[in-house]
Amino acid sequence: MDVSTGAVTTLRAGPGIHSRPHWSPLGDFLTFEYEDPARPPDLYSLGLWTGAMTQLTFSNPPALACQKLVVPEPVSYPAMTGWKFRLFSIAPPIPTGPPSFTPTVVLPTSIFTIGTSWPNTWSPRAIPTGHQLPRQHRLRRDFERLNHDDWGIGDTQDCLHAARYLRSLAGIDPQRIAIYGGSYGGYMTICCLSHDPEYLFACGITKYGDSHLISSWAQCSRRLRYYTEIFLGHPARNRKVYLDGSPIFQVENVKKPALILHGLLDDIVPPQASEEWVEALQRAGKTFEYKTYATSRMGSCAGRTRSTPGGASRDFWTGIYCRRNCKGVCFLA
Repeated sequence: MDVSTGAVTTLRAGPGIHSRPHWSPLGDFLTFEYEDPARPPDLYSLGLWTGAMTQLTFSNPPALACQKLVVPEPVSYPAMTGWKFRLFSIAPPIPTGPPSFTPTVVLPTSIFTIGTSWPNTWSPRAIPTGHQLPRQHRLRRDFERLNHDDWGIGDTQDCLHAARYLRSLAGIDPQRIAIYGGSYGGYMTICCLSHDPEYLFACGITKYGDSHLISSWAQCSRRLRYYTEIFLGHPARNRKVYLDGSPIFQVENVKKPALILHGLLDDIVPPQASEEWVEALQRAGKTFEYKTYATSRMGSCAGRTRSTPGGASRDFWTGIYCRRNCKGVCFLA
């Protein structure tokens, strides 16, 4: 930006994220970090006068660099509340051929629900009363407040609407739509399996998710109890909201297999939350698989072997859900 005129010049554009810019000692080039869906983060330099860009680090291994990675495609669908949900679709390449060739591809699909019910980067409570918010902030505030006094009800319906939307798309196998997520996303997975009279999902994978909100509130740290109370109030004064949002009381409705994963060192969602859900599934005679990880905390789900959460998810996915075909479409909600 030209500070004297306010004119903005685009130095470099791209589908990814540019971050951590730093000036050179003489001010003639910038270094920055760049990543996009097809490339991991690397350092680059950009000449301010020449516009020449040079890649400085090469973190993409050759075995991955030679692959044609898929770039997520933005899609949207109307939710129950009337809001339009924007999400990303990640699908394998469709086979191509001569103009007369029409491939018939029916793919298994999954919906990945993101953890945390509240955007941490913006708080409506930080805006003084009477201040006018920009339109995008007002929309974000109104959307966030749909979760006040409502966990596991309206947002569950939004996930079920996503499954119905997927069923309307060509090339999607309606009998092989799965849902998975961690933390609040794991909670959403449990809610969807418990509140789905149409049985839209073939299975669910929940990583460190809750099923009994009062129990989780009582066992988590003080700051996380306060976080919950921002949305739902204190359980002593708002007990019905907590109970209505606890899918453990609808365990009899679960008809599809579930994989439950939890790290025993998790200090955010207590491991007892998964144990309660597993015990309820056992009592009800449901089909599930339960794996714990003695040295894992929340979010430590990277891995490529069967002894890791990532490997367990893949085995469950291909063995129970995908069956004949382990490739599929993933929708990030």
